[in-house]
Amino acid sequence: KEKRRQMGDTKHFCPVSLKENFVLYPGLYEHAAKYREKIYFFSSSENRDKFLKDPEEYVAHNEPIQAPPLRVCLLGTHGAGKTTCARQIADKLGIFHIQFEEYLQELILPKTKVKVAPYLDEEPEEDDNKMPILSQELEDFAQHTTKTATEQSKQEVELTDEEEAIKANLMDNQALPPEVLDNIVLDWWKSEPFRSTGFILDGFPRTLDEARYLSERGLCPDVAVYIQVEESDILDRLFPPRLKKWKERQHKKMENKKKLKDLKAKMRV
Repeated sequence: KEKRRQMGDTKHFCPVSLKENFVLYPGLYEHAAKYREKIYFFSSSENRDKFLKDPEEYVAHNEPIQAPPLRVCLLGTHGAGKTTCARQIADKLGIFHIQFEEYLQELILPKTKVKVAPYLDEEPEEDDNKMPILSQELEDFAQHTTKTATEQSKQEVELTDEEEAIKANLMDNQALPPEVLDNIVLDWWKSEPFRSTGFILDGFPRTLDEARYLSERGLCPDVAVYIQVEESDILDRLFPPRLKKWKERQHKKMENKKKLKDLKAKMRV
């Protein structure tokens, strides 16, 4: 008898979530309802009541109900190759590729002017005891030439609370508040062109709290893929470019020391 029962047009997915949010949200057996000899499952009792109030709003009529586009969450540790795989998948399937951390960088880049990086990627400060002692004339010259630029820089880096939260996340991995995520993530599910095209979200969710956020907002990906890579492979991939970057910084530092030495010599003359 159970096998002869027909499920509704959206099968085991909630028709209200599909109609209103264009999201395939799995329904629950305890929130089921019957309409025209078909069984419909809902994500919550509120959605069930909304359906029963006006069923014709949520069922198919002349054509089958259209399913939403593919939405993929691609997860994995840093250096696992998520971005490379995501670009290939997005190109093959004709969907958007969203690199989460890169997207955060773009949100604050107009003010910071440079990408925000964790402290591990920054050049450590020089020990004042090891730096050559500048003459008073050189100090005055440096202060005069950098004062205006410093004041402009301070004005440019005045960030809003949301931008400060994004910067703290990029610098120190501090959790993004739900209200900040609302301004970023909701558009990918509910606004065009993402809503009708689909996307592969590279590097989100990254934590259990972010996964819970998606669940609480009813933002269900169709597929979640986790890339698992050996630590040795990640080291082989990340170490050479970081070593090259370190060498470039050291070379630039030596050049700056030489310029400083030449400038001191000119001022003494």
